[in-house]
Amino acid sequence: MMSRVVRLGLALALPCVFVTASTAQAQATATAPPVSAQQPADTATLPTAQSIIDKHIEAIGGRKALQGHSSVAVKGTMEVPAAGIKGPIELYSARPNKMTMKATLPGFGDLTEGFDGTTAWSINPMTGPMIATGEELEQKAFGANFDRTLGMADQYESMKTVEKTTFEGRPVYKLALTRKGGAVDTEFYDAETGLKAGSIIDAKSPMGTVTATSVISDYKKFGDILQPAVVKQSASGTQVIMTFTEIVYDKVDPAVFELPAPIKALIK
Repeated sequence: MMSRVVRLGLALALPCVFVTASTAQAQATATAPPVSAQQPADTATLPTAQSIIDKHIEAIGGRKALQGHSSVAVKGTMEVPAAGIKGPIELYSARPNKMTMKATLPGFGDLTEGFDGTTAWSINPMTGPMIATGEELEQKAFGANFDRTLGMADQYESMKTVEKTTFEGRPVYKLALTRKGGAVDTEFYDAETGLKAGSIIDAKSPMGTVTATSVISDYKKFGDILQPAVVKQSASGTQVIMTFTEIVYDKVDPAVFELPAPIKALIK
């Protein structure tokens, strides 16, 4: 469930937001959080990737709790510090693979994106209505899987624990998750608490590939699930901070996943 919240922002919002925010802060700079240099280690002594993921699942509430929910609604704020802009964001997800997002950034307007199980789309003031195709569509479909955390082994070609290292000053296990097709997602899990600490992934967008580093923190209990309240994501010299203040399960209106009229017009 934690990964659902983070992926909502990353799979949908960020490719568009990073492009928009980069324009707003053309003269500003920001860097992704550093990851320590690799430390020599005998990989045979490291816990398996699956055991690390299982520990994370238990740490946030357990499989039964995750399986007990069919949708999630998230509200909070999205901020681009270097550009001095901040506005509300709403994220919705439902089983098996539906997602939608709306963010309002002062000076730019509404940024909306979604995936209804078939069509991945976006609408923003810079590009107007667009439909994702090719690798971008595949990525958004992949990110929309409501139960990804519970079945990661089925979604990746391989999962490997690379090393025990440090990330944001904490001891973590670094996992390399290879997708079918060759793309590799890097994820970091706290070696002591089991909670996911961050990730590095390549996000496809109409403007090209964006490599995004996420730092996940401030875990809080929402309902029966422990969720991160703050996600800081950096890419292309821009940092975006999402702060979640409300997370509600099983009350999402299916209508939020319907295609907007401008997208339906493109399909016709």
